[in-house]
Amino acid sequence: RATGVAPRPPRAGGGPPAAEAAAEEEPVEVFDPSKEPGVTLPLLYFDPAGFAKPGDREGFRNLRAAELKHGRVAMLASAGAVVQHFVKFPLPGFDDPMLAKGLGAVFCPPASFGCGVLFVLAGVLELFVWTDDLSREPGDFGDPWGVGQYTTDMRNKELNNGRVAMFTALGIIAAEIQTGKDAVEQVGFPGGSLSGPLA
Repeated sequence: RATGVAPRPPRAGGGPPAAEAAAEEEPVEVFDPSKEPGVTLPLLYFDPAGFAKPGDREGFRNLRAAELKHGRVAMLASAGAVVQHFVKFPLPGFDDPMLAKGLGAVFCPPASFGCGVLFVLAGVLELFVWTDDLSREPGDFGDPWGVGQYTTDMRNKELNNGRVAMFTALGIIAAEIQTGKDAVEQVGFPGGSLSGPLA
């Protein structure tokens, strides 16, 4: 029966409208952890246990924040393990030559009191000051000194130094437990050894 309506010409490609619309959509970019900062020589992307999953941006963010946090703590800890051998607080009790160094200081007053203060301070900074901001990259707490060095190159350097420092801190602790020598004595420098419970 004639209706007065011209027949619709066939679509190019001959496919159904839904299929053609899907084909015209741009492909969605899947999050790839191997393209994030920290992929450097010689290991490049190294995740043999498969913790970082492609497409899981939130999971990777948590892992990267934890990596940065542990790396920063390890850098401070390994540097502090060296400094404490030579430097003592000018406070009563800290000038005692029998005061333990290294890990032994954690159990030897008054150094143990300072360890408690550091623990509380770290908790305050973690919970109330340096909180995670989802609008920034993991570990980005701003640039209070205005040095303007938050670049991919500097982020790679921080990640690599943090990774080395985590192994360094672990090695210092393990060697001190085994030998009773602090970080400086382990490389042959003389000094007072442990006089605390780890001696």
